[in-house]
Amino acid sequence: MTGQGQPWAEDKVYIRYTLWFVYACIIYSIIGFSWGALMGGITDFRHFVDHRLHGNLIVRAHTHINLLGWVEMAIFAGVYYIIPRLVKRHIYSVTLVKVHFWIHNIGLIGMVLLFTIAGVLGGSASVSMSPDEVEQIVKPWLAAMGMFGTLVLLANCIWAYNLARTCIGWEKNY
Repeated sequence: MTGQGQPWAEDKVYIRYTLWFVYACIIYSIIGFSWGALMGGITDFRHFVDHRLHGNLIVRAHTHINLLGWVEMAIFAGVYYIIPRLVKRHIYSVTLVKVHFWIHNIGLIGMVLLFTIAGVLGGSASVSMSPDEVEQIVKPWLAAMGMFGTLVLLANCIWAYNLARTCIGWEKNY
């Protein structure tokens, strides 16, 4: 059964956003896989992230783009596709699906950029500065990164709420 002709399977905006999660998954996976290949394949890059103070923050950026980008986006798309078919009703709120998509992507991109900036600045500064001086350079970037991480957490809570409301069967709220 494909769900064709079922009202819970025909919402064009909902389908579009579910596919956007798939497209984001594809984009993040290509970026993450390429990033990993570069870190492993370019000796100077590998040495920088492995041996410079705060160079490992670049590895954290890579990890987050893979986990929160590739893996989570695939999970979100799959669950958004499956749940309405399992419970045979609309998602509770398409508006929350949209909000989830944008907040998650803004948070993720902010985290990855700020982890990378902190890693490059900290790793480069560690050549000529003390660890305490390097920490002072990196600290504000990591504080800002934490705010973007909070956006990702908020997006995940929105996702969980929307799915719980859908599964329990509370009235749909566009």
